[in-house]
Amino acid sequence: MEWARPPGLGPSGVGPGSIMSPVDGGRISGERDASSRYGRLYRGPMPAEPGVAPPVDLSAVVAVMADLYPPWLAESWDAVGLVCGAPQQSVTRVLVAIDPTEEVVREALDWGADLLICHHPRLLTGVHGVPATTAAGRVVHRLIEGSCALLTAHTNADAATPGVSDALAELLGLVDLTVLQREPEAAGTHLLVTYLPHDYVDPVIDAVSAAGAGVVGDYRRCAFTSDGRGTYEVPVDGAPFLGEPGQRAGADEIRIEMTLPAARLAAVLAALRSAHPYEEPAFEVLPVIEAPRQTGIGRVGHLAEPMTLAGFAERVAERLPATAAGVRFAGAPHRLIRRVAVCGGAGDSLLSDADAAGVDVFVTADLRHHRALDHLAEGGCALIDVPHWASEWPWCAQVARLLPPALVAALGPAADSVEVRVSRLPTDPWTEHLRSPV
Repeated sequence: MEWARPPGLGPSGVGPGSIMSPVDGGRISGERDASSRYGRLYRGPMPAEPGVAPPVDLSAVVAVMADLYPPWLAESWDAVGLVCGAPQQSVTRVLVAIDPTEEVVREALDWGADLLICHHPRLLTGVHGVPATTAAGRVVHRLIEGSCALLTAHTNADAATPGVSDALAELLGLVDLTVLQREPEAAGTHLLVTYLPHDYVDPVIDAVSAAGAGVVGDYRRCAFTSDGRGTYEVPVDGAPFLGEPGQRAGADEIRIEMTLPAARLAAVLAALRSAHPYEEPAFEVLPVIEAPRQTGIGRVGHLAEPMTLAGFAERVAERLPATAAGVRFAGAPHRLIRRVAVCGGAGDSLLSDADAAGVDVFVTADLRHHRALDHLAEGGCALIDVPHWASEWPWCAQVARLLPPALVAALGPAADSVEVRVSRLPTDPWTEHLRSPV
């Protein structure tokens, strides 16, 4: 089976402006570009030359990725964001992969990448060290020695819109996508209310927005403001921003209201206290009963034309990258499929969500024996089980498609020089599949 080529990628699996891979008949020059003479010995931003666009800093790329895949969408147990790399180092080449394995790191360094973006964290659980005697340590050491940064977007990329499951759904031809499991209500949403002098409204909104407040759907920095007047009595030993110790005072103020995820409450309040001019900022945090959000895990969509389960399973096998395990399905082969749920990565925790969504089939990875057996015995939808890596691989092409224009939009035309390429190395752990005799 040949590799599928997601929309937006050329024959070498690279995005616009990227160079071709030698395996596809392209060329990779031994020199990096006009700035290459600084090489791997120069670890700061490369100085701009006359007529040469200024370099793009790693911190700017990290900020753009955080806008595409907001870190606050990540699960509390997850480890996302920058793993290693100096914020001021320049970035000209970015490699995107699912797993930061030693082989993928070698591919990144051989290509001259300054940044490796991966879906899976290399340091998910707590560590006390990264010696080069361990697999994780060798990865970190090689990246640092090669001046290549590592950035992880895991469950935040799962929940973002578009995200991992959007990429899988689009590759399989689904349309009219909605979220399968919306952001858990247990996570909660709060309303922050505070009061400010007029001149401090924008700085405080900027600060709490950067900490995760003010996100409504695809919109950022959302706030409601209203005029009013605050009154207070200053303690005798106080140091008020306005007023005198031991006296009553009043001030014309702006009331600000912004929503925030409960998981970001501590960070938002810290940002508020840091940016607020008052000695004792007045604020309230109120619970919010929220309508369903447009972020969450998994997607539900429709096929443009109905297909049999066997035919749709064959499409899944043809469009995902080849693996030793391949694709397996459970259900009547001739059953007609119209409505489909997908979840990139392990998704058997969403079996009940798939049934509640009224889908005909659920495509995901790592379906466990007992859960699948019970689901089918209770009359649940058909199942298509695919390898974990293959189910998330379409996300790499999504990053390669979204990141370059997002960099240009945020940083200007100079960012058009950044090349983004998808790794061609499969990191599925299984290499062989032997079928038992009937």
